[in-house]
Amino acid sequence: MQLLAGQNGLIFGVANERSIAWAIAQACAAQGARLAFSYLGERMARRVTPLAASLDAAVCAPCDVTDGAQLDRFFDQVDAAFDGRVDFLVHSLAYAERADLSGRFVDTSRQGFQTAMDVSAYSLVELARRCEPRMSRGGSIVTLSYLGAERVVGNYNVMGPAKAALEASVRYLAHGMGPAGIRVNAISAGPLKTLSARGIAGFSEMHAATAEQTPLQRNIQPREVGDAAVFLLSRMGSGVTGEVLHVDAGFHCVAVPGQR
Repeated sequence: MQLLAGQNGLIFGVANERSIAWAIAQACAAQGARLAFSYLGERMARRVTPLAASLDAAVCAPCDVTDGAQLDRFFDQVDAAFDGRVDFLVHSLAYAERADLSGRFVDTSRQGFQTAMDVSAYSLVELARRCEPRMSRGGSIVTLSYLGAERVVGNYNVMGPAKAALEASVRYLAHGMGPAGIRVNAISAGPLKTLSARGIAGFSEMHAATAEQTPLQRNIQPREVGDAAVFLLSRMGSGVTGEVLHVDAGFHCVAVPGQR
């Protein structure tokens, strides 16, 4: 039996076929979910629309999560397609100005800090609030984090505090939405070659080095994040909320790289 049969899900954050959100969307569709996709701007529309169509998406529409009017229009389309019922939300949104992803963190601008927090962390709160009345039967929310929320990662800079805020938001949302039967969790994924990762200076070197230092002696694959998300979104994860699940081949548990 398909784990997400008959469920309606929202996918925020697909940029192309290498996106973590796309791997999750594919895994959800394979388990029977009906999906709605968002995209930002016409450039992303050209990439996301054919991907969404390949999964027979019920909705594929523009949505800037910092724009209340666009959020209103997007959720109007979701309500029309799903009869006002949403069962799960996948939040895979993060953004920082390129200038704030190099140099010293102390030189981060006020505007750059605010932008990173707004798009990468507050958007989860905004989307959760809008989903709550549509999750009348309960639901599940999954967001994407990274180890840079817990440790310093070179050139991750302002995204580290943004992801830390995101993980704290997961816990507070889980507490506040739990009485409604809504679970909120995060996946802290290992480094993957996504469009956003390309904006981090030295990412290729970090990606190669990580594979040598994980207990499994390899980097993860996008499908492994997709499978973990299905677990958290489905009844299989019904007792899990407020959790940050590391899907990183064990890298997070290694104190001294290179020792075995």
